[in-house]
Amino acid sequence: MIILGLDPGYATIGYGVIDTDGTHFRTISYGAVTTPPEIPFENRLEIIYDGICELCQKYKPDAASVEELFFNTNIKTAIAVGHSRGVIVLALKKSGIDFYEYTPLQVKQSVVGYGRAEKRQVMLMTQTILGLSKLPRPDDAADALALAVCHAHSAKSKLLGLM
Repeated sequence: MIILGLDPGYATIGYGVIDTDGTHFRTISYGAVTTPPEIPFENRLEIIYDGICELCQKYKPDAASVEELFFNTNIKTAIAVGHSRGVIVLALKKSGIDFYEYTPLQVKQSVVGYGRAEKRQVMLMTQTILGLSKLPRPDDAADALALAVCHAHSAKSKLLGLM
C-alpha cells in the first residue's frame, strides 16, 4: 500500500510517501510544496492544489493521510491553513485518492506510543521506523511521514479487525 502523508500549511506543505505491507516500511519520497509569501493568497492556494495533484499523479497513492487542524491561539493563521487544507482535500478528491484524517495526538500515539510525545520524539521514531539515516527535513516533511506511518498502523488494525 502506498500512502501519501500530508501536513497542511500555506507556506510549507509537508509530504511523505511510503510503501508498506503492514509490517515493513519503505520510504519512497518526502519533501514540501512551498509557496512564496509575496504572491496573492489565491495564487498560493493554486500552487498548493497543483502540487498535491502532481504528487498524486507521480506516486499514485492508495490512500492519503491528512492532519486535522488544531489551533488554540492565532485565528488568522487557522483560517489560512483551513483554506489550504480545503484545497488539499479537493486535490485528493479530484485525483480519486481516499483520504483519512488524524489528530496530532493520534499520530503521536501511533508513532511513539504516547499521545503527549514531544515533536523531537516523533521525528526520531519516524526516522527509526522508516530506517532513514538522518532526520527528514523540513520538519513538515517529517510530520507528513509520521502521518503516513500513522495511517499504515491504523489501516493494519482495521484489516486485522482490531478497530
